[in-house]
Amino acid sequence: MLDKKIKEKIIKKFQEHANDTGSPQVQIAILSEEIKQLTKHLQEHRKDFSSRRGLLKKVSERRKLLKYLQKENEKAFMDVADKLKLKIAKKMEADKEREDALAKLAEEGAAEDEAMRAEIAE
Repeated sequence: MLDKKIKEKIIKKFQEHANDTGSPQVQIAILSEEIKQLTKHLQEHRKDFSSRRGLLKKVSERRKLLKYLQKENEKAFMDVADKLKLKIAKKMEADKEREDALAKLAEEGAAEDEAMRAEIAE
């Protein structure tokens, strides 16, 4: 359970407008903080299986919200993932770089193919 002051601080950091307390960005940030606290608790109390179940529920809920946010607003998704330093942001950046590199190689290959066709046609 988050302290009220910590929760208010998180809401202020991630809210979109003055009265925003329930946007996906805010919910993801709050869940991330709760996950951090539960993880720390479980490192000390390894046999606390009811808390482990709660942690898994929170992780699942955050994953669903992240998937929804990614589908609806990818820019906001990337901003939240970067601010929270989620691994998914690093993975997505690596995937995007890989796709860009493959697209560049495909363009170069197409240009070479056209050049060879021009030589053959002459």
